[in-house]
Amino acid sequence: MDKYFSDDQIKHTIEFHGHQCPGLAIGVRAAEFCLRELGHNSESPIVAICETDMCGVDAIQFLTGCSVGKGNLILKDYGKIAFTFFRREDAKGIRIMLNPDFMGETRTEMGRLMGLADPTAEEKEKCTQVRAECEKMYSEADLAEMFIKQEPQISMPRPAAILQSLVCEDCGEMHMESRSRRFAGKTLCLPCFGKVEQKI
Repeated sequence: MDKYFSDDQIKHTIEFHGHQCPGLAIGVRAAEFCLRELGHNSESPIVAICETDMCGVDAIQFLTGCSVGKGNLILKDYGKIAFTFFRREDAKGIRIMLNPDFMGETRTEMGRLMGLADPTAEEKEKCTQVRAECEKMYSEADLAEMFIKQEPQISMPRPAAILQSLVCEDCGEMHMESRSRRFAGKTLCLPCFGKVEQKI
């Protein structure tokens, strides 16, 4: 299999994230899937919606050019290893999900070892070995086997907009209009609203 990213790109991705791990490898391959299908954010604006907060999101940010600050990397933490990508210029989109059948037993063993409350030295060593094996398999896998490709389950999010800032009538802090709530005739920020409304 031809390598899509250079060794330098992978090295810088690891440095950006802070460590090397199987989760980051999943994100690298998800970014590759996006770039092969839709191109890079520098060519045409891309939107990434990540259904997890796992390590791989950093790889997607670093390699696609999408970011939370630009409003084109959106976290919807459903705990699913699934990612939706859109190309703004023509609204082409894909959703990819880690195939649950891919490397199932090895992944299960990794999860078991990582979940041990008080692992022995042998179990720690075994965990390190299994994690390295998983990372290698993710890095070298055929994308069509590693991910299930689907049509997007959501519409393409609108571009980020600059909205009015309001003053919370409880704490006095400025906050974005779309994040305000009205309660008992007052305009409140979300934290202050949470203090008085018990049904959220």
